[in-house]
Formats: sequence, structure tokens, C-alpha cells
Amino acid sequence: MSQVTNTVRFVLDGKIVEAQGVRRTTTVLDYLREQLQRTGTKEGCAEGDCGACVVMVGELNASGQGVNYKAVNSCIQLLPSLDGKSIKTVESLKKADGALHPVQKAMVECHGSQCGFCTPGIVMSLVNLVQVNPNPKRQEVSDALSGNLCRCTGYSPILEAASKACGNKAALKIEDAADVPLLKEILRASTPTLSLEGDIIVQPVVRTRKGNEFVSPATLAEVADYLVKHPTATLLAGSTEVGLQVNKQFSRPDHIVYLGNVAELKQVKETAQAWHIGAVVSLTEVETLVAKVYPDFAEVLRRFGSPPIRSTATLAGNIANGSPIGDSMPCLMALGSTLTLRRGDTTRTVSLDKFYTGQKQTVLQAGEFIEAVVLPKPQSGQVFRAHKVSKRFEQDISATCAAITYTLKAGKLSGVKLAYNGLAPSPCRAPKLEAVLEGKAPSEVKASDLDAAIAASFVARDGLRATWAYRSLVARNLVIDFIEEQTQQTTEVA
Repeated sequence: MSQVTNTVRFVLDGKIVEAQGVRRTTTVLDYLREQLQRTGTKEGCAEGDCGACVVMVGELNASGQGVNYKAVNSCIQLLPSLDGKSIKTVESLKKADGALHPVQKAMVECHGSQCGFCTPGIVMSLVNLVQVNPNPKRQEVSDALSGNLCRCTGYSPILEAASKACGNKAALKIEDAADVPLLKEILRASTPTLSLEGDIIVQPVVRTRKGNEFVSPATLAEVADYLVKHPTATLLAGSTEVGLQVNKQFSRPDHIVYLGNVAELKQVKETAQAWHIGAVVSLTEVETLVAKVYPDFAEVLRRFGSPPIRSTATLAGNIANGSPIGDSMPCLMALGSTLTLRRGDTTRTVSLDKFYTGQKQTVLQAGEFIEAVVLPKPQSGQVFRAHKVSKRFEQDISATCAAITYTLKAGKLSGVKLAYNGLAPSPCRAPKLEAVLEGKAPSEVKASDLDAAIAASFVARDGLRATWAYRSLVARNLVIDFIEEQTQQTTEVA
């Protein structure tokens, strides 16, 4: 392994850890287990599905007086992304006097563990939950555990343990007062480094003698400058895709640009017409943003993955990845979303339904990246409906996800926008189906016309998740459900 010239610094239980000589693609899990002997954190799937590796990653809050945490899957998080942050593992929960955390104690008393392999991850998910919600409802506990698989005990004793632990609210907060001054000490610079000539110098977190590096810029200008100079660099946000490539395909990108410290990309800017969602805004934040105005979109996002996945994965990352079964894209396309793309100092706007040119192919030019996703606000009378169909209801890959917007004018469908994933090499609008619907009363829409439009729009192909016969039938039936439901509601109100 090539020698590195930089050091990854993070806080662990009141101490600064300096990780030297690590690869830019070393995972947090591997470093914890192999270098720090924190073997309570387990590797199960190495792809963020089982939850055995869950830890808590913390950052200073806005006031600088406390730490905000999120549960993450350490198996797919790259260690250099921890630079300037803190981490808590299951070993961190032990009190100074040796006492267990209330969640751990309750798990023992309620017989919530059998083989024990999954238990540390379950405990960390629950501890993360009670940091901000010391009195969670049963459904909130279930949601928090949706990314933790247990094949021994079942979940009843675990849910019972969560309820019992919350009876001792005074002891739920983890001890992190000693971490705050240390986080301030290792806080990454918020302004770029400039050369004597005034040019931006992006300081690497890790750099090898071969010139490969992991950089963590703090400003949008740094990102744009670096990508112009290194147009083939890999952008890293939530690591839910890149982490998989590292673990499963043994990918070792030469240049990695971590976006998690860029303040401008972490913001949601609101105008009268739309929300401008920065490229590093997580799916959890988007879910909260749209919960009241677009509840179906929020539900699609909730089913996207577990809390550790949603707290790190980003909306822009889901779009840029360009998976044919990406779940957010049909919703965004139906809502008329656009993308703000940037290269250097130049930006342009592209409609999301024009972004893809093929399977995992986009209009992005060399050195160009997604700066923001522009989500229009709902208009008066607008109906938005979306639904994801998959073999397993929670956290599964789509057979198809459909989304539609329209208004009813004099009982006729107007302004119809319909989009799907899973039917084509990339998520897409369905203009031929939109034409079938436009200007008709819902009762006038014929299933046979929708079937013909689907056949004319897409190439029939079977896949691992569903046959074409099933997908095409579901695609038609979802449309019928979307428009009939609204008609029934209108009739009932009348």
C-alpha cells in the first residue's frame, strides 16, 4: 500500500483518533474491527441491508455546544469521510462505572438476544432513536429497527426492550461532553486554501505517492474547481452506492470527492414556486420536507431503505446513479422537477425527464455535477399520486414505481404527467399514456387503451424482479387506481 501524506482524524469516546496509512477506500467497519479492535460492530451483508454494523456518527450542532448523531451502516461508509466528526460504537455505551446503557440492560432482561450477532446493531439503532425521541411510539421503534435483521428471537422481545428502556429516560443520553471540545479542535476548515496566486488548492484527507487521493472540500467553488481539473473523479455523498462498489466490485477510484462538508450543498432554499434541494440533502430530510404536501412521495421515500440508509443517501445521488429502478425519479418527473447542473462557474437547468440518455447514461458533461434538485410546489387543485410495487413491501427493489400529477377541470383530466421506473433502461415519462388520459373523464379511460399505449411505449422484457406480463399489468392498474380514487373522493365530497 502506498504511503499517505495526510491523516484522518475523528473523535471516539473522548479521544482523538489519528488514522494514518489507510487506503482512501477503507471502510469504517474494517478500521473499527481490524485497527481499533472494536469487534462489537459486525459485518453481515457488507451492503447496508442487515444492520449488524450500525454505529452513530456525530457532528457539532449549530450552536457548537452539542453533538447531532445519525445511525449509519459502517460497512459502506468510507473512513476518510469521518474526518472532523465523532463516532460511537456499542462499546461506547458502557458507563464509567461499568453499568450498561438502559437499552442494553432491557435487551438482557427481555431476552431480546439469542445468537447475539445482530444485537449490537439493534442496540445502536435504538440508542440513536432515543437520543432525540426518549418516548417513542411502537411504530416509531419499528421504523427505527426496519434496517436491522434478526433471525433468532423475532422482534417482540426487542420491541418490549425498547419500551422498557425508555422508562429510565434520565440515562438514555449517551455521555459525550468530552467529545465537544475535541470536535472543535479537529473541525475542518470552512474556507478554501488559496495559493499565492489566489488559485484554489483542495487539501486532501488522504493522498498516496501515486497521486490518488480522497478530498473533502468545504465550498461549492472547491468542488467545481476540482472537477474541472479531475473530470473523472468519483463524487461521494451518502456512500450507499460507492460503498457497494468498493465492497462488492473492489472498486478503487483514483480520485474521490466527498461532498458531505459542503455547506451550500446541504441546504434547502425555498422560493414561492419551488424548493431548491442541495445535492447533499439526505432522503430523510426530503421525506420530512414533502410529508404534508406530497404524502405519497414521502411514503415512497420511507420504503426506499432503512433509517441508516435514508439518513445518508441523497436525492441527487439517487438521480445521478441513474438506476432503471430508482424510486425517487418517477415522483420527481411527474412533479415537473428540474436539475441545476454546474461546471466550473457555469450553471444550466435541465428537466429531469430529459436528463437520461440511456441506462445509467446522462447529459452530464465532463466535470459537470448536480448542484440542486428543483422541486415545484403543488398548484391549486393539483392531484399527485405515487406507489411502489415490490416483492417485499419494505426496503426492496422495485418491480415498478409509478407517479402521476393532474388536475380535474370540469371533470376532465388535465395537465397529466405520468412517469415510471422499471419499464425502460432508465426512469422516464410516458407521453403516450399521458395522451390517452388527457382531456378524458376518468370513467372514459379504457384499460385496453392504456394497454395499447404501454405496448407502444416500452420494449417487453422480463427481469429478475418481475416478468413483463406482470409489470405491464401493474403499470396499467396503477394508473386506473390513481384516477378512480380521485373520482370516488370527489363524488363522496359532492
